[in-house]
Amino acid sequence: MRAFAVATARLSGVDATVGDQNEDRFAAGLRHQIDIVSQWVGEAQRIVVLTGAGISTDSGIPDFRGPNGVWTKNPAAEKASDISYYLNDPEVRRAAWQSRLNNPAWHAEPNHGHLAIAALERDGRLHGLVTQNIDGLHQRAGNDPDRVIEVHGTIWFSRCWDCGDRCDMADTLERVRAGDPDPSCDLCGGILKSDTISFGQALVPEVIDRALRVSSEADLMLAVGSTLSVFPAANCVPRARAAGAKVVIVNGESTAMDRYADKVLLGDIGSILPAILAGGNT
Repeated sequence: MRAFAVATARLSGVDATVGDQNEDRFAAGLRHQIDIVSQWVGEAQRIVVLTGAGISTDSGIPDFRGPNGVWTKNPAAEKASDISYYLNDPEVRRAAWQSRLNNPAWHAEPNHGHLAIAALERDGRLHGLVTQNIDGLHQRAGNDPDRVIEVHGTIWFSRCWDCGDRCDMADTLERVRAGDPDPSCDLCGGILKSDTISFGQALVPEVIDRALRVSSEADLMLAVGSTLSVFPAANCVPRARAAGAKVVIVNGESTAMDRYADKVLLGDIGSILPAILAGGNT
């Protein structure tokens, strides 16, 4: 098993009399690890970035499972993400449409993490960008939509469950605002949902296959803001490692895939990621 180093910027339970010394030591350790990873970034030619909900929290979009996550605060909200409940319970669909009206993604702006990844693409060394997020912030940050692999779909479109017709989500939400609590497909009358992958719903084979393929072609894998506990997207990490890539995990807490990493950097993603991708300069 590959050895890995963990650097953290977080302090908890530190005695006040030694807190400053420990903080300085931890900060210096994190700085050193960032410098090492930054050097790897500078040497890599085929970088693949895998992002999860944690990269978008600085943009005001809560994650799902964290301390302030959507499902942590409201376990009932998870029903709307289960395809069985969604298809069979009109009340779940009506609640989901009301929630979509006020989704923070409509007004969110890309943060420093998103912008750093977009800059990496402009530098010509971003081989692929695999995201578990549905918010579209990578595209808004300037990443080429053709390079962004949205394994869990996108909230910016709605799709009919029956005939597959795809529409702008804005048009569907206008129907909700006009008084239709559970809009149906204009073409066939089928159930509409966001064009995202729900629990119990099969992923699009071509999309996940592409995500795994680019991961196996990477010489450096950066996994950012993900618990790496949702499959098959999480398989991108061991797939990259098996192909010989260095693996770096940047997250607010430990993940299910830390054992595969050469470096694990725990702390504020919006500070760590830009430092890594900009040659270590904050």
